[in-house]
Amino acid sequence: MPSVADAYAALVAAGEVKDDPDQRKAAAALDRFAADLAGTNAGFLKKLFGKARPPCGVYLWGGVGRGKSMLMDLAFDHIDVEPKRRTHFAPFMLEVHDRLREARTGEDGDPVIKVARDIADSVRFLAFDEMMVTNPADAMIMSRLFTQLLDAGVGLVTTSNRPPSDLYKDGLNRQLFLPFIALIEQRLQVVSLNGPIDYRLDRLAGLDTWYVPNGPAATEALREAFFRLTDYPVEDSLHVPTEELDVGGGRTMFVPKSLKGVAVFSFKRLCGEARGAADYLAIARRFHTVIIVGIPKMTREMRNEAARFVTLIDALYEHKVKLLAAADAEPAELYPSGDGNFEFQRTVSRLEEMQSVDYLGEGHGLAF
Repeated sequence: MPSVADAYAALVAAGEVKDDPDQRKAAAALDRFAADLAGTNAGFLKKLFGKARPPCGVYLWGGVGRGKSMLMDLAFDHIDVEPKRRTHFAPFMLEVHDRLREARTGEDGDPVIKVARDIADSVRFLAFDEMMVTNPADAMIMSRLFTQLLDAGVGLVTTSNRPPSDLYKDGLNRQLFLPFIALIEQRLQVVSLNGPIDYRLDRLAGLDTWYVPNGPAATEALREAFFRLTDYPVEDSLHVPTEELDVGGGRTMFVPKSLKGVAVFSFKRLCGEARGAADYLAIARRFHTVIIVGIPKMTREMRNEAARFVTLIDALYEHKVKLLAAADAEPAELYPSGDGNFEFQRTVSRLEEMQSVDYLGEGHGLAF
């Protein structure tokens, strides 16, 4: 099997990606990680009876569109280690909390160690997309959980939009999270990808971001945009991953399509149901690009939907989320009259700015 660096060079030679020094550096780091992982004993029992050498792991960080997910996919496909697992960070942590609840009802002892043991016994190589920390429940357990995983010989590769020192920035009781940052900096190779080319923006070249009216043509255009942004094979369109997004307060939101930081929603799901700022903030933090279909021209009787739409766009705008949409009208005609129409004009202005090249070129910003 070719190395990650060889696989990357082949993509460059085929013209599928542009040669990028930061990406070549990351590919070399991933090959060093592969060598470490090949010489590492795995699992808690092997750790007890063998001389385990923890793998270094790799933390890839940088702005949107710099090739982080592409490189992680190359590593996952070309590092010959089994069993391995690739997942998004947010659903993985939801799974961890489910396991912790179950562990607390069973045997005595530290449930975090038990969960880490169970994970380590089932996987050698764990790849995470979009590591972000936005709630105290995750922050409080991550240092112990990942220390145990690394000590047990599990190899970690993760992507993030932020350097380790900025994770959970300004979060509640952040001092309790600092050991996790130290763990990353000591045990993983930290590699930045901040080259001059935004490859995701490059993929949007020639595509509109606001389609009028709703209908088959708009749906097909947004479908093409989704597959272009995520590199997902069109032939697998019936199997695009879904997600249960944690929106806080013990609630989740179903995301019908979720891949590589891109999510697809219907207007009805986002604004036709009773939702609030916390829901939209969770979306804005989790996804760098949101595609919304079925935005109607809102009447006076739809003032609640219009108010929710205002709150949604505020959250997306503040976090520099890229928005692609299909609607029955241009932004200025979406809500021509009714309660809150004056406030809606700010949303119109933001929607128009969100279509600009300058806005599309900005990096995804997180509250923490």
